[in-house]
Parts: sequence; structure tokens; C-alpha cells
Amino acid sequence: MPAQAAGSSLHSRARITGVVYLLYFLTAVSAEVFVGRGRVVAFEAVNLIGYAFYIAVTLLLYFMFRPVNGPLAMIAAFVSLLGCTNDVLNLLKVAPFKINSLLFFGFFCLLIGYLVARSNFLPRSLGVLMGLAGIGWLMFLSPLGNYLGTYLKILGFVAELSLMLWLIVMGVDEQRWREMANRAEVGT
Repeated sequence: MPAQAAGSSLHSRARITGVVYLLYFLTAVSAEVFVGRGRVVAFEAVNLIGYAFYIAVTLLLYFMFRPVNGPLAMIAAFVSLLGCTNDVLNLLKVAPFKINSLLFFGFFCLLIGYLVARSNFLPRSLGVLMGLAGIGWLMFLSPLGNYLGTYLKILGFVAELSLMLWLIVMGVDEQRWREMANRAEVGT
């Protein structure tokens, strides 16, 4: 495959990841704002579509960050998929346990933040924001979450929105991603 075609493919994958992330955002917001919990069937259907988008984002992010740290990217993906599974089971009212999915998504954001910060193909500031968002989501599991809820939601929204917009507009630094992928391949 010519280098230019491979590069455009990587750039396209980063942008696709951002667009799928955007579709998740739009779906999640639509479920809460436009559909509402009063229309149960429509609300559940829109949320299921949202979870499908989030699963896709999780898998796309896994492949993006695998060169940074493959095992950690796998753990991040697994934790996110657990959160999605937990939410879907709760939505369908068949969850065997009552677990707040922010536990999973908090760790997911922390791990993604670490992977972004350790990568050299995305700005470290995005990693810091995602890490802070992860801490914020986890704070919802403590009494502090009641007092800081609005601020924590804003932080999480800004962090994930920033990563999503960066991927759509800027993509990744292809040369640095490839260098990292080549080092990871040689290391195995």
C-alpha cells in the first residue's frame, strides 16, 4: 500500500472515530432532551442506538491506542464494554446487580487520558482533560458527587467533546502514530 494511501486511511479512521463519537453525543442528548424518559419505548430505543455508537467508539479507540500500550488499551476497551453492557442490562431491566456505570466509564476515561498523554500523536492536554473527566465520573460514586455534580458533568462533557472535536478536525499525527506502531510491532 503506498504511504500516502496508508496515511489517508489512518487520518480517515481518526476522523471516523470522532464522527462516531459525535453520533453518540447527539444520540445521548436526543434521548434526554428530545425524547425524554416519559416515552419509555422511544427513550430505550434511542439509548440502545447510543450504546451501539459508544461500543463502536470504544473499539475504534482501542485500535487507535493499541500502539501506545496494547494491554492497557485492551483493559480500557474491556472496562468500557462492561459499562455499556451494564447500562443496556439496566435499561432492559434485566441487570443482575445494581452497579453504577460511572464506575466503568470513570476508569475508561482515566485510562484513555493516560493513553492520550503517553501517545505522541495527540496533544497531552487532551489526555489531562480525559483523566480529569475520569476522576470526575468516579467522584459521582462518593458524597462529593452530590455537591459537585454540575461541575463534574461540565468537566466530563468538555473533556470528551474536546477529544471528539480534535479527532474530527485535526485527526492524529500520522507520522508519530506510525513510528509508535512500528516500535510496538518491533517490541513484540
